[in-house]
Amino acid sequence: MPSERIVSFLPSSTEIVYEIGAGSQIVGVTHECVYPNDAKTKPRVINCSFDASKMNSKEIDQKIVELMRSHRDIYVIDDQILREAKPDLIIAQGVCEVCAPFSKEINRAASILNYKPDILILDPHDLDDIMTSIMDIAERVGRETEGRNLVVSLQNRIDNVRTRVGQRRIGRGEVRNSNKPRVLCIEWIDPFFTAGHWVPQMVEIAGGINGLSSRAQPSRRMYDIKEIIKFNPDKIILLPCGFGIDRTIREAKRLETNDKWKSLQCVQKNEVYAVNAGAYFSKPGPRTITGLEVLAKIINPEGFEDIRVPTDSFTKYDYN
Repeated sequence: MPSERIVSFLPSSTEIVYEIGAGSQIVGVTHECVYPNDAKTKPRVINCSFDASKMNSKEIDQKIVELMRSHRDIYVIDDQILREAKPDLIIAQGVCEVCAPFSKEINRAASILNYKPDILILDPHDLDDIMTSIMDIAERVGRETEGRNLVVSLQNRIDNVRTRVGQRRIGRGEVRNSNKPRVLCIEWIDPFFTAGHWVPQMVEIAGGINGLSSRAQPSRRMYDIKEIIKFNPDKIILLPCGFGIDRTIREAKRLETNDKWKSLQCVQKNEVYAVNAGAYFSKPGPRTITGLEVLAKIINPEGFEDIRVPTDSFTKYDYN
């Protein structure tokens, strides 16, 4: 039987459930489930153990390292709210224990309830996996048709970007990688992390050469800014995990005193962009495809001028 009472342990699954028309079945979410607006009205089963809103990148990183080294919790389950939710399905993830509740929280939730709910673990590492996640959820909640329709719609948008990039290269006689811009996507600013998982694939589909990370591989801490200097990107895209544009720009300002950063050619040419990572890049859900379209507009502004993206999706950052 399809699940009727759903607790979502991650924002992307919350978005997917709403997109396939099953939002009314959600009875519990996390503190980060803020889209769509109705998700904000759902009981919060999980909260973060510290307030990151008043901390900068370096402070957040240090806090997470401290918690993990001391085996303390990043995320805290509200026992009473979970019991009151009485879920028959809990949707969780296996991608990253920092980004959203992970195996420890899943095990704890199961111990709090006096029965065993169905548990769906999503583990997406590229766009193909995201489509699979949508169908996995749709099948569990009895919305297979809606799930297929959503996947077809999203795949059509992916194919549109891929086709237009291919046509533009053929039309200009561009058949070599050397004609594509080198793109570096930075997932964390202090310390530097390069973006992994689905982001490298998105860059490649959008017509760029992804740098310093690999498709479907985890994001990783960069050893030194020398990595960036050696790669010499044509464009840098700042997408700190979970941050919106305003907060990303505040973090980017801290780089204004970094002479090595300012020596980068793309910084001097004003080819640094801040994107709304929290909405369109960090969460492996339907809005990730909007992120793909954002990348296409950044990488090839003229070729994708007619594609509309939300006004809060990206902006160019001027260091000069």
